[in-house]
Amino acid sequence: MLKEIFSAEMLRLMGAGLLETLYMTAVSSAAAYAIGLVIGVVLVIGREDGIRPMPRLCRLLGWIVNFVRSAPFLIFVVFVMPVTRFITGTTLGATAMLVPLTLGGAPFIARMVESSLREVDAGVIEAAQSMGAGAWQLVTRVLLPEARPSLISGAAISVTTILSYSALAGFLGGGGLGAIATNYGYYRGNSQIMLVMIVALVLLVQLVQTVGGYLARRADRRIK
Repeated sequence: MLKEIFSAEMLRLMGAGLLETLYMTAVSSAAAYAIGLVIGVVLVIGREDGIRPMPRLCRLLGWIVNFVRSAPFLIFVVFVMPVTRFITGTTLGATAMLVPLTLGGAPFIARMVESSLREVDAGVIEAAQSMGAGAWQLVTRVLLPEARPSLISGAAISVTTILSYSALAGFLGGGGLGAIATNYGYYRGNSQIMLVMIVALVLLVQLVQTVGGYLARRADRRIK
């Protein structure tokens, strides 16, 4: 078993799988955060007592976010396969998995962003409003800067969540470390390969959390 794990072919596969996992996680995290950030901001400023009340839109967005978040990811991947095929031309491979990873991660990020922005002191917002700041200025110069440490911490959590999603996608032909664990570990009954893939994923999660925690501390003006 150990000889198979450390063979040249398996090491090559692991290297390629690691790159695919990093590719899926990085690209889909960036796309999902861009979408989730917008949704999260709208959910905060558009509530009934918000800066720019849009209760109907917020209720609709809230329902969509809750619906997607409540769906198990493997089922969600199957559910959006028509969309994935339309965008990428296939449902297999790392690039194809960018679609469900992005669509599945964005609602989670939206809630993280919403929670972070809600932590901003209302007094700071009121002070900016009293000085004539508009909605766009309140978002870009008050809400987002004040919530930066929490947003960074939330981003780290979101990346680790999408990383775990990418591993699950391996069961449906998504590629990456999850596909190696499935094809060469689970289906062949090789628990050692599965263990190596688990360790690799755990190390990636720890790396993301460490970097995210460091950046969040650097952005927190209260501890400078």
